[in-house]
Amino acid sequence: MKNPTEIVKDGKIQAILVRGESAKRGPRFFTPDDFSQQLGLLVHPKGRVIERHRHKPGKRTAVRTQEVLVLLDGKMRVDLFDDDGVKLKAVVLKAGDSILLVRGGHKVTILANAKILAVKQGPFSGPDEKEFY
Repeated sequence: MKNPTEIVKDGKIQAILVRGESAKRGPRFFTPDDFSQQLGLLVHPKGRVIERHRHKPGKRTAVRTQEVLVLLDGKMRVDLFDDDGVKLKAVVLKAGDSILLVRGGHKVTILANAKILAVKQGPFSGPDEKEFY
């Protein structure tokens, strides 16, 4: 399986799955420049220094919430759906894997006790920001 794996429908990326065993050296970014989340994997050798820096303020607009799930420990299945609710694919993640949920819907089933790091645009606007279908 290609790493990362793009799940695509009608030419649009629905999700990007990155397996933990990916070890190609250096910074690798997997997302197009127009995504509101930037997903990359940084693999550096001991002694590498990333010089002191900061990111300049800038206004950005997000039209949809994109979410990154990093499975730190455990096992889970993520079912991916298009915007019409049609199931596209199910992927099983193990510790070290991550997925960027770009568009459409998703369902997460925990298959073994899990510790998950979730990153998405904030602030959280409350329970009404989610649509269950």
